[in-house]
Amino acid sequence: MYATLDRNGSMSANTLPTTGTVAITGASGLVGAALIRALDESGTPVLRLSRRPGPGTIEWDPSQGVGDTSRLEGVAAVVHLAGENIASGRWTDAQKRRIRDSRVEGTRNLVSSLAKLSSPPRVLVCASAIGFYGDRGDELLDESSPPGRGFLADTCREWEAAADGAKAFGARVVQARFGVVLSKDGGALQKMLLPFKLGMGGRIGSGRQYWSWVALPDVVGAIRHAMVTTSLSGPVNVVSSQPATNAEFTKALANVLHRPAVFPMPAAAARLAFGEMADELMLASARVVPRKLEASGYRFQYDYLETALRDALK
Repeated sequence: MYATLDRNGSMSANTLPTTGTVAITGASGLVGAALIRALDESGTPVLRLSRRPGPGTIEWDPSQGVGDTSRLEGVAAVVHLAGENIASGRWTDAQKRRIRDSRVEGTRNLVSSLAKLSSPPRVLVCASAIGFYGDRGDELLDESSPPGRGFLADTCREWEAAADGAKAFGARVVQARFGVVLSKDGGALQKMLLPFKLGMGGRIGSGRQYWSWVALPDVVGAIRHAMVTTSLSGPVNVVSSQPATNAEFTKALANVLHRPAVFPMPAAAARLAFGEMADELMLASARVVPRKLEASGYRFQYDYLETALRDALK
């Protein structure tokens, strides 16, 4: 069995059965909000972990852990999506520390809280990113590929190691390595829309770097699939099977918006504007494929970039 959303955002006929109560961090983020909508629609009980306690919400501070762990007793699955925005501005040393600590220390503290339960969750799905692979050119990358170099690669490696701590209390751990998530409501695509709508978009640098992308409905479907597919564990690439170069991506976006893509951003200009972040997010190449997801029976709804962009922006 597998889970997908249809192109109107509703669960398809292949909706997975209820797994039991699911606890989610990062519930107000792009992925978290979409996941909660899908779980609510399927009748799956949800608990939000947040700094702001309220109905259906448990107080949780990434730097401290869960306030009242007793409310998590018997929860079937935990989906951990919280983390500092990595694209909120130039990376100062302080910003890099916040990015790293929100993921690594936040995950350690969450796992430590879950370990105190007499009935801990059976599965932990923890967000990660294809930044794990670093800048790898045209190399085809799957889950067996070693980590790359750089700040993001190091952060992802530590982040995933922190999630693995849940194995000590018997949880199945899945590290979901997200690619570029396509949505007009957040992420890289949202930031690109204004210049492209104004006819001022174009490739970044050479345009030859691979941007491995995934449609938001497939992100939600892959997480739900991971929660209930007991054969799936460890790192899982959550990306389309058709990675695109930056030049292909920007051309497809321009076609969907009926605008030209004739104003490239030179690599030097990207580095001047964004510093280290440009090299690791915009200019780095990661040609990633979803080997384990496909082998486990997940069927992607969106395999073609232009179709995915058109539906994301409609």
